Amino acid sequence: MFKRDKDDAATANTDNDIHNSIRNTISIGAQAEAQAEAFLHQQGLVTRTKNYRCKLGEIDLIMLQKTARGTCFVFVEVRLRTNKRFAPAIETVDYRKQQKIIRTATRFLQEQRLFDKVACRFDVIALDQTGTAPPIQWIQNAFGA
Repeated sequence: MFKRDKDDAATANTDNDIHNSIRNTISIGAQAEAQAEAFLHQQGLVTRTKNYRCKLGEIDLIMLQKTARGTCFVFVEVRLRTNKRFAPAIETVDYRKQQKIIRTATRFLQEQRLFDKVACRFDVIALDQTGTAPPIQWIQNAFGA
């Protein structure tokens, strides 16, 4: 009986560690998105939607930018790197991720009845906390539909 209680306590501690790690990761991700959003506001963009989700995927930020031709919808993927062992943040938006973002953006525009009515582009904000790259990189038109 005592052994089982010890095993249950160990499992509970492991479960708590996992939940705390997930919460910490979500919090760090939310902070990175807030930092990216503030940076884009400084560049003159306006927030339309944050963390748009549908069954096809998620878009971190949907921003509006005024241009000479009118308003442009900017779909932004925010990437954060805190560890030097992995690829730089800017390199982590691969073809598969790009296609997922494009499909999700298409769904958003269809839901808003804006498809084929507005200009749009896909940007990436890369945040690097490893000291190996600039702290914020903004890649406009990072990929296209």
